[in-house]
Amino acid sequence: MAHPHEDIVRRGYAAFAAGDLDTLRQLFAPDIVWHNPGRNPLAGDYHGVDQVLGFFGRLAEVTEGTLRLDIHDVLANDDHVVALLRSHAERGGRTVDSDDTHVFHLRTGRVTEFWALFGNPYANDELLSQ
Repeated sequence: MAHPHEDIVRRGYAAFAAGDLDTLRQLFAPDIVWHNPGRNPLAGDYHGVDQVLGFFGRLAEVTEGTLRLDIHDVLANDDHVVALLRSHAERGGRTVDSDDTHVFHLRTGRVTEFWALFGNPYANDELLSQ
């Protein structure tokens, strides 16, 4: 039986893939902090659900709708969830395929904080900076 936090995060990935912002809004704490690393125009910290969902919209726009996250595994406990995944995105003739790690902090059944660790951060920056 999966940990309840694993189920929450898997629901979030499914909602992200479907563009289901209502479900994401329910899964995220109102004061969520989303850390997106890098040296590109989308890098930085996003505070609150509206900023995070705005970031998702901008990410979809910049990657021309090609961003795909394929989950390899999800590990969960009472405080954190770690997702191991393969990401794929294209933009302007460039393609990035990267093995990434996402770390979620959850409290009372909602995501309160997120950190991304990119397997190929330089390629990610190049793709998002075109």
